[in-house]
Amino acid sequence: MTLPLPTPVIDPNLFATSSSFAGLRREVAAHNPQALRTAAQQFESLFINMVLKSMQDANFKDPLFGSSQSRMYQDMYDEQLSIQLSKEHAFGLAEMLVQQLRRQWAGEGSGSQVSGPAAASAAAPASGPALAPPPAATPEQQSAFARSIWPEATRAAHRLGVTPVALVAQAALETDWGRNIPRSAHGTSSNNLFGIKAGAGWSGPSVGSATQEYIDGTPTATRAHFRAYGSCGQCLHDYASLLSGDPRYRAALGTGSDVGAFAAALQRGGYATDPNYARKLTAVAATLSRVLGAEPLKLAAAAPIAPNSGTL
Repeated sequence: MTLPLPTPVIDPNLFATSSSFAGLRREVAAHNPQALRTAAQQFESLFINMVLKSMQDANFKDPLFGSSQSRMYQDMYDEQLSIQLSKEHAFGLAEMLVQQLRRQWAGEGSGSQVSGPAAASAAAPASGPALAPPPAATPEQQSAFARSIWPEATRAAHRLGVTPVALVAQAALETDWGRNIPRSAHGTSSNNLFGIKAGAGWSGPSVGSATQEYIDGTPTATRAHFRAYGSCGQCLHDYASLLSGDPRYRAALGTGSDVGAFAAALQRGGYATDPNYARKLTAVAATLSRVLGAEPLKLAAAAPIAPNSGTL
């Protein structure tokens, strides 16, 4: 005997049709960031659905109430559940994929891949939809990012005795010019420009985010918690306090306009696990200088910092 089952309420907007997939591919090819996020979400929902299906297949079937109709409804329910769980960021896989792919593509496009404490993994999935990489940050985007944090960066740099270019360049390296700042599961920005971890000594808010650490020279994807700030200015102030208060970074203080010396001191102090961190930071600083030209001195409204002096 087959018992009638109630018809489940299915949200048709949760399911992707072949035409919607084709449209999604076109949007991704046009470098639409939202399309990338949608594709990652659909990948996550498929993964969750596979897990649910495996769990169902592992269970013994009910010989009395089991039927093809009940299995059909169960499959429909599992599919809707998997998509809904993905929409609610229950597993975080979609967000991790977005950050991994965007950082890898941005690094390939600009030649200075973001890495360090806040960098998401550059290892793309071995299989899945072929997604066209988004474009690297344009000179206009780079300039806009630098201008947005320059005043606060100037104040923090003065405390450390370094050029603001060094701090803005490091923030650009860590966040892909402000486009990949760690966010909460609800999309709220942490305003964390330097990938500062929320360790045991941190009592403020934090966000969990995908990241990449180098272990024996090999990039390894992981997940960590990062400090969250009310503004980028608060982050810069905390960053200056962090460097000036930690003896590991003493050599980075007072390096003036020598960005290379600042970057090398950070790497020797263990700020980042990427063995090429100093080289990448110096390269981004060179890009920043080309983009802004003489603008930094005008924005700072002060004379340049003398090399290795830490004074204005």
